[in-house]
Amino acid sequence: MSTEAAVRADFSFIRYAQCWEDADVLLEALEVGEGDVCLSIASAGDNSLSLLSRGPARVIAVDMNPAQLACLALRVAAYRVLEHDELLQLVGSRECADREALYKRCRRALETEARDFWDARPELIRAGIGGAGKFERYFAAFRNKVLPWIHPRHRVDQLLAGGAPEELRRFYAESWDNRRWRLLFRLFCSRFVMGKMGRDPAFFRYVEGSVAERILSRTKYAVTELDPAANPYLQWILTGRHTTALPHALRKENFDAIRKNLNRLEWHPMSIEELLTSLPELHFNRFNLSDIFEYMSDESFHRLLAMLVGRARKGARFAYWNMLVPRSRPPELAHALAPSRELAERLHRQDKAFFYSRFVVETVVI
Repeated sequence: MSTEAAVRADFSFIRYAQCWEDADVLLEALEVGEGDVCLSIASAGDNSLSLLSRGPARVIAVDMNPAQLACLALRVAAYRVLEHDELLQLVGSRECADREALYKRCRRALETEARDFWDARPELIRAGIGGAGKFERYFAAFRNKVLPWIHPRHRVDQLLAGGAPEELRRFYAESWDNRRWRLLFRLFCSRFVMGKMGRDPAFFRYVEGSVAERILSRTKYAVTELDPAANPYLQWILTGRHTTALPHALRKENFDAIRKNLNRLEWHPMSIEELLTSLPELHFNRFNLSDIFEYMSDESFHRLLAMLVGRARKGARFAYWNMLVPRSRPPELAHALAPSRELAERLHRQDKAFFYSRFVVETVVI
């Protein structure tokens, strides 16, 4: 993330205990391969770990928030010492009678800073580390305090059972999209409530228009055009766990590949600008940039994007998301960056992390 966001937002606690960007979309966009050097926004670590599954030479994760890097460090330790089903229990995807026992095994593989962070927060371990962030608590408040006023549990289960698009559209129109749903959704996803309970208010500095209406439209798309039974993000929002689907990094078929490549991952507690300055000799092939450009002005975005292009090899690929603020290659970088619009639009239509308004894929051509 950039230094502009650091000035405005509080980075002293866990904001995101999971990565809320679809790694399936990310991996198809970036086409990571052997020998690639990847720059990745750390967040909670899931998508940086997903990059490892493709065998790159290095994945360099960066985040200004030490709490986010503690999330990544604990995940790395869990991949080292736990089995797959135990990892799911520690995260909270599955029930567990004693998560503290799992943590004690992971603890030995943690360095001092991450160990001290988690030792001081046993309640987060007991509840499952995937629910430990402010954003996840925001979803928990919706799930526990708002959703029961709209739909009974059996109707939520009906939605998550999935089905063909035609069935899903009919179910949404006839059973889900009632007046309470629209009213309470708009209230809970308003700029004010989301800023207080979900994202930092500073993250809305460059947002124009209605936040709730945009997210309501994307939610309708997710539950009518995509299969809820295959959507781990929707499942967590509505139930607090993964019921019939898992994000890429948590799937059994990816576990061994990630574990095998953990020594290729490193992480740094700093902004992207600081990282690039501290590693002047390093050039990258693949960039997972999350949605960081939303949190800065146009000028800062253009400046950072140009800086990244300057540290990219020819053919390098950028992937990033727009949620509420439109960001893509500016005209002054047209000579250096080529957008892959058809690919990005196709992947956006498949994106299970449905609240984003746009997915951007760009390739370095100089």
